[in-house]
Amino acid sequence: MTHIYDVAVIGGGIAGSVMAKSLADNGWDTVLFDRKAFPRHKVCGEFLSPETLTMLKKLGLREAVYALKPSRIHRTSLFLRRGKPLEIALPGTALGVSRYQLDATLHHAALRAGVQIQTETTVMAVKPTEQGTLITTRQHGVVQEYRVRAVIAACGATCIPGLQSQTSRDAMSIKGTYLGLKSHYTGLNMDGVVELYFFEGGYLGLSPIEGGQVNVAVLLEREAFQQADKSILGLIEAACGRHSRLSERLSSAQSVSGTQSAVSPVKLTRKPLAWDRFPRLGDAAMMLPPLCGDGMSMALRSALICAPLASRYLKGQISLVEWERDYTEAVHREFKGPLKWGHRLQAMLAVPYLPQVMLAAVKFTPGLAARFVQATRLKETEY
Repeated sequence: MTHIYDVAVIGGGIAGSVMAKSLADNGWDTVLFDRKAFPRHKVCGEFLSPETLTMLKKLGLREAVYALKPSRIHRTSLFLRRGKPLEIALPGTALGVSRYQLDATLHHAALRAGVQIQTETTVMAVKPTEQGTLITTRQHGVVQEYRVRAVIAACGATCIPGLQSQTSRDAMSIKGTYLGLKSHYTGLNMDGVVELYFFEGGYLGLSPIEGGQVNVAVLLEREAFQQADKSILGLIEAACGRHSRLSERLSSAQSVSGTQSAVSPVKLTRKPLAWDRFPRLGDAAMMLPPLCGDGMSMALRSALICAPLASRYLKGQISLVEWERDYTEAVHREFKGPLKWGHRLQAMLAVPYLPQVMLAAVKFTPGLAARFVQATRLKETEY
């Protein structure tokens, strides 16, 4: 007799692994697929905003994350090409932790909960059947089929036959204008602060993580760096060349071998889509501009919203139509504000001279900076 899983989660990042763990914690037979190996370095700000701590506690993961000895972060400094930096206090303590360590911790937690994790596994097709859904995979050349009752998409903008509608696939294929990069560095004293440097063609963030290292994450306009060295470290060096303070800041730092990663294209204009044949989590549902620093928090929140609805569906308490309606409404309600303000800030920072005007306005308007921070953040929720 063919085994039928309750749920298949496609994508092993933060949203996917947390979703799989939550379902397994509630007794559901869950399988998790990811096409790459774990752990691995990913392009990410590696910044857990203050509001994530409540979510981690709800998930039973807070102590596991603390065990990684993340850096404590209390403020942000914004550096334009000219003028003094703007210091903004965070509304609580944020954490700096690498995706390499965080993803490994989340996978271990999912395994302990009973999730079957299949990494280095490509999902080739997702096909509805009378009994649920048939998923075809390939792992190290071996093709295998899985029958499941429900499917969760947490695979970013990856297009998988049968997982998205044609309209969604067409939207994802639109050429992006940005390139994302990251590398870890040593030799930098951050002292509880995230630093953001803005320059023509992009911005770069320095964020302290565990082990005394610093994560350097960069978002660049592809056309603005056409003539630069195409290696990751070469592009970071080219970015430093456009901001004298940044160049000075990194002059004595050393890159950590093997921590470099890149992603292209980065599509910041992709419209939010909470449901497309199946529920979508994290980056599969929406793309928050990286400068907001709340992407990991949104991944956690989307899983926390979806997991109880998935359980109710599997118990027969709600229909698939009701699951789609309730999840879509909740995602719209929770993420509408941060997404709107995040994209507005991203657009304004791309206009020449406007960042300088914005910085002056913030300096002379008490509380304006704090309001901007709050506008791009998720609201605290009782669980």
